Amino acid sequence: MLSLHTARQRPTPSTPRIGLAVAGGGPIGGMYELGALRALDEAIDGLDLTRLDSYVGVSSGAFLAAGLANRMDTAEMCRIFITGDSDDVQFRPETFLRPAFFEYMRRAAGAPRLAMEWWRDLIFSRGDSRWSDAINRFGGLVPTGLFDSTEIERFLRDVFSRRGRSNDFRELAAPLYVVAVELDSGKVVRFGGEGWDDVPISRAVQASAALPGLYAPVEVRGKHFVDGALRRTMHASLLLERGVDLLIGVNPLVPFDSSNARSTPEGIDQRLSEGGLPVVLSQTFRTLLQSRMQVGLQRYANTYPNIDQLVFEPNSDDGELFFTNVFSFAARRRVCELAFRNTLDDLRKRADDLRQVLEAHGLSLREDVLADPARSILDGLPKQPRATETTARLRRALDEVDHFIAARR
Repeated sequence: MLSLHTARQRPTPSTPRIGLAVAGGGPIGGMYELGALRALDEAIDGLDLTRLDSYVGVSSGAFLAAGLANRMDTAEMCRIFITGDSDDVQFRPETFLRPAFFEYMRRAAGAPRLAMEWWRDLIFSRGDSRWSDAINRFGGLVPTGLFDSTEIERFLRDVFSRRGRSNDFRELAAPLYVVAVELDSGKVVRFGGEGWDDVPISRAVQASAALPGLYAPVEVRGKHFVDGALRRTMHASLLLERGVDLLIGVNPLVPFDSSNARSTPEGIDQRLSEGGLPVVLSQTFRTLLQSRMQVGLQRYANTYPNIDQLVFEPNSDDGELFFTNVFSFAARRRVCELAFRNTLDDLRKRADDLRQVLEAHGLSLREDVLADPARSILDGLPKQPRATETTARLRRALDEVDHFIAARR
């Protein structure tokens, strides 16, 4: 589903500034976004997602935004996460799903003390609320997250420290913002922005992806941070405030319309309540995120009327995507393929509206790609020449020179 806002009065700069905003959505949401971005990469001529004006990423979207800002194109990320034949990075799903044993033990260690305090208060104090107080008292024993994100940070630190890439916001060619929320104040922090650009990118992404309940809050400078989506869905305003000419956004989570569903698990039909608490919570969370984003997009259209905005989302009737476990990597190839085809379909259906918008920014649709409805995400994936650290750095340097010469021309 494509949301399109066209500028009322479009400037004609010599070099249009394009910004990319990538929302969160757990592991599966990230895979959906990768498929959508790969489709844009293939179907829009002139669009280089690794050389945009600026990037903002939230939660799982921060992984992709940080990779693109580091010149890792969508083809390379597909090799890492989908086909597994990258000669650079070896992705292991278990790295992202390591149980937080230290957190479990730390919380459990406080059980004897809390139990003694509760029994003491129960015996020597009086009050009608003492039994209900036990819930709050023992709530401190519940771990703040099921999984440990330490290995995620280590994985990203390794990826961004090789082959000419950087783990330092200040060394990137284009501004990158990774958004997280400070737990103790509820305030938004923009890693990569003023005052926070010295935090390693890997640490910032770890903090932004710390979804409460899934991962424990991440400590940075003595403060604890959680998922940046708690305040806004995409934080696209960071790029609009920079004065980009074209905003491209990807949001992987939308509420499910069961009345028009294409496929649902047996026994659920149109009654999502039959799916139990996980399905109800998923629908609630998706509805909150999308409604908040729609309000934001409407406000952006009024506040920034001269900026073209393209936002890509899944179709609301896609039961296959909705009922896929959002925290599982097992279905990543299928979800990535689904996103790829959905995005191409959106471009195909809105081609007449898009041509003029894209042309204003030096872009165009590749008709041969759109003309193939059976096209797979693997069809246009080029073979990667094997490289060592030295040859990879040399190739990157030559690419920079070629780009510089082409820009001068």
